[in-house]
Amino acid sequence: MTRSGPTPRRSVLAAALGVAGAAAVSATVSATAAAAAGAARPAPSAAPAAGIPVAAGIPVAAGAPAGPKAARVAEYHGWSGHADWLAGTAKGVRAEGGARPGIVISRPLGSVDYTDPHTGTTAAWEYATWTSPVRRLSVPATEAIVSWNARTPAGTWIQIELKGTYTDGSATPWYVMGRWASDDGASSIRRTSVDGQSDDKSSVWTDTLSIDDPASGLRLAAYQVRLTLHRRPGTTLTPTVWRVGAMGSDVPDRFEVPASTPSLPKGHELAVPRYSQEIHKGQYPEYDNGGEAWCSPTSSQMIIEYWGRKPSAGDLAWVNPDYADPQVCHAARATFDYQYEGCGNWPFNAAYAATYRDLRGVVTRLGSLTDAEKLIAAGIPLITSQSFLATELDGAGYGTSGHLMTVIGFTADGDVIANDPASPSDDAVRHVYRRRQWENIWLRTKRYDANGQVKSGTGGVCYLYFPARPTPAQHRVLRELGIL
Repeated sequence: MTRSGPTPRRSVLAAALGVAGAAAVSATVSATAAAAAGAARPAPSAAPAAGIPVAAGIPVAAGAPAGPKAARVAEYHGWSGHADWLAGTAKGVRAEGGARPGIVISRPLGSVDYTDPHTGTTAAWEYATWTSPVRRLSVPATEAIVSWNARTPAGTWIQIELKGTYTDGSATPWYVMGRWASDDGASSIRRTSVDGQSDDKSSVWTDTLSIDDPASGLRLAAYQVRLTLHRRPGTTLTPTVWRVGAMGSDVPDRFEVPASTPSLPKGHELAVPRYSQEIHKGQYPEYDNGGEAWCSPTSSQMIIEYWGRKPSAGDLAWVNPDYADPQVCHAARATFDYQYEGCGNWPFNAAYAATYRDLRGVVTRLGSLTDAEKLIAAGIPLITSQSFLATELDGAGYGTSGHLMTVIGFTADGDVIANDPASPSDDAVRHVYRRRQWENIWLRTKRYDANGQVKSGTGGVCYLYFPARPTPAQHRVLRELGIL
């Protein structure tokens, strides 16, 4: 979490820390691209101030009631089944079936040198690619976020790219949306976003592709995703990618969103573990200055453990044994983006969750707390991103330019039960927040900071972690929300 201050950390979409300006994006990994990845990041003021959409399901007309018939303005689509992998263009990869279908390196196309901007090491890597079919968006988008689920043994990594087609018929370059490995050992690269990517029509801000001038009417009409799997030459190692997907969205800006009507008359609460980020202040400052900024990985760890998964003793061996909740330290390290210099990269958190047995992780947008209630009723907690003044969320006791919390239930009155990691102890993590306040700070796209300046909101961004084989009830809800 970031408390209000002059240098906010990124959990708010349009406040993403990145580099503005044009930079050509190479279709292959190269030393040139690596140099771009190492570019210095500017102050948050470089981020665009307008055009940030709100969530799926919110009608355009201000004050209109939210409900199932509201026009949807966010769309998630994923590729994860065996037929999905066969439908793409495979070059040097093969699709594997089974309970969790995926793609692996079959016969590398060749090798490429990559200079890691965070270690300075240049190494050769064998590679193979998979490219998705063209996906035409049902609602042309001002933004797109890609998320993925994969396993990368030490000595392997993946690159995730997105190429869009604009409504004027032109196309974006292949934008790098992440270079990712599940570990950061000596034989692996440092996971990283890539700054400095723009074609003067759109830009990548850490993990989000955004249209530079939404007021112009230009939108993304369609997109493709490309995966490049890498491994050390001469080995049989391979990453496995189980899922990749993208969320595109577009809606006019607003300071307030329509109120939804509670749909769980008896309320419902899930038994989610409680972890505080605050007890980790000062621990491992090399990972985003210690626990004060660990709201995202702390929230992720709570939900991962709700599903019965935990890091092994070997995973935690590096953590100081005197520290409480070492799994939170591990989650911070495992989600750290070496370019963004933080643990708040949304897809990196989803990818971390999916490294655990049979878990999936997705970044998307929801339309209202009614959508969240459907998930809770099916037993699926969610992680939401919001920003607010201290006066805008009763009981929080702080204001923030961006913060992640877990929604674990609803009271009979429809108020939100949240595990708030910005709490002084694990025992203090559970909070009840007023429904109307929560819904607005989560779903709005514009807000005022303590100085009266207009800032951006996340428009309903959330992480969803769920089993690879959900129950029938969970499957129905996830399908209704466009996740499956």
